[in-house]
Amino acid sequence: MYVIDSAIANRIVDRTMKIIGHNINVMNAQGVILGSGSNERIGSIHEGALLAISQNRNVEINQDIAPSLHGVKSGLNLPLHYQGQIVGVIGITGQPCELAQYGELLKMTAEMIVEQANLQDQLQWQNRQKEEFILQLIRDEDKDVDQLTHWGHQLGIDITVERVVAIIEIESVKQQQVHNNQALKQIVHLLQHPDRNNLIAMTSLNQLVILKPAYLNGKQWDPELESHRIDKLLKRIPANMELNLNISLGHFFIGIEGIAKSYRTAKETLAIGKSLNPESSKYLYEDYALQVIFTGLKQHWRGDALSAPYLKLVEADKNGVLQKTLSVYIQHIGDHKQCAEVLFIHRNTLRYRLDKIQQITGTNLQEFHHLLNLYLGQIMHQA
Repeated sequence: MYVIDSAIANRIVDRTMKIIGHNINVMNAQGVILGSGSNERIGSIHEGALLAISQNRNVEINQDIAPSLHGVKSGLNLPLHYQGQIVGVIGITGQPCELAQYGELLKMTAEMIVEQANLQDQLQWQNRQKEEFILQLIRDEDKDVDQLTHWGHQLGIDITVERVVAIIEIESVKQQQVHNNQALKQIVHLLQHPDRNNLIAMTSLNQLVILKPAYLNGKQWDPELESHRIDKLLKRIPANMELNLNISLGHFFIGIEGIAKSYRTAKETLAIGKSLNPESSKYLYEDYALQVIFTGLKQHWRGDALSAPYLKLVEADKNGVLQKTLSVYIQHIGDHKQCAEVLFIHRNTLRYRLDKIQQITGTNLQEFHHLLNLYLGQIMHQA
């Protein structure tokens, strides 16, 4: 059963007292005054309302009857109904004969406000349920698919739709009067209009998670197509919002169980992308795949063993010159001429640095597995 609270009662009082110049009281189903133009009456029992509730009828109280009832003045009391149930009473102070013309109008207005408030409550409840459903999808890999299917059906969500996870993060807001929460709401509006069947939830005060349909072309997962869609979204954000946004897109995994994995890759892509390329705002898993994959080896003996040679170089190379040299060397697949040109150094200087790297790490850069080991160690260090 829907219950009128103080907020709804005060809304009815404010709205209806603008229509007529009489005092309005709004009582709950127990006859307690929750809202009134006379604040001193709030919280008291209105016996006229109890009479209207018990008999389910309009009750007129004139000057002769009013003194015999507790907390009552002359006026008209009308029961408020919602879905066939009495949920409260609206009382109008004055002479009943003068109020008859207003009674049904005010009753209808009050009942419309109650209905609107109930629909808003239902919508808010449904939105909270949707957010909780989405959070369940991204946080738990071991899912009860039958239970989630039933839950999704109740919320109007088809969980058979293949989805990939994206994260939108507000890094800062330049205008102090604009709060992160308001900005995120505007972004949610952009994501929902036009409707693209996105599932959206807030994971923090400055972060949204979006479960996007993975098959934008209706056939298969295409990260390049999704990248273009992200570019379009960034262009649609109004310039006057002056937001510093970061958007990451995770890897796509088949099935409902894959959503949590996709979310984890989106989180790791965002963290790694911001670390390696802070000037960017869009971070795609495909661009940081190796770093994301090897993140899972951190704090594990396998990862320690893999990165050990490279970490020797990090320890010895305080100014980072040798690390940069190795990175360029790997990038150009050992082409000495190109490496020297990119580093703006003489080839003899390059040879000296490469020898130094081999000496420190105990590796042979001419052997593929040694070079690969250093490369993977570099990735581990960056992840």
